[in-house]
Amino acid sequence: MKYLVTLALSLASLLLAPLSQADSGDSYRLGPGDVINIHVYGEEDLSMEVLINNSGKIDYPYLGRLTVTGNTTQKLKDAIENGLRGDYLIHPKVAVNIVSYRQIFINGEVQNPGGYAYQPGLTIEKAVALAGGFTQRASKSNIAITPANGSSGETKVALGARVEPGDIIVVKASFF
Repeated sequence: MKYLVTLALSLASLLLAPLSQADSGDSYRLGPGDVINIHVYGEEDLSMEVLINNSGKIDYPYLGRLTVTGNTTQKLKDAIENGLRGDYLIHPKVAVNIVSYRQIFINGEVQNPGGYAYQPGLTIEKAVALAGGFTQRASKSNIAITPANGSSGETKVALGARVEPGDIIVVKASFF
């Protein structure tokens, strides 16, 4: 019996470890084009869903303009809780969730070029799949990415390369 309990606890810790690491490692940075939901428990007037515009700021009741671009959902949650604590609420409970991510763009030799919603863990290969796959003329080894993070210029990448929100991917034609 003791062996079964130990085995069950070991399995539970193995299954829950990736979830807790993913939650604590909230590294996604909010930016223009993301849609977020801010929920203050028990205070519907303070709860909202908002699209982050190009200014990177949102207007929030009682707190005014908040800069959200560059923040994680956890940092934004903490800022709202701290701002509401004391004068407005005694112990505010806030949740900030991403409703939809900003787009990535894929052009060139794919079936359906255009903008697609970013998804965590997105790679070039997955982005091509979102765009309907390669055309017959596509070169699977000549793919370039222009990052949205402020870096300049195109960089040649492999199919397994990670894609970040706002990146522009270009699949070049092969020359037989």
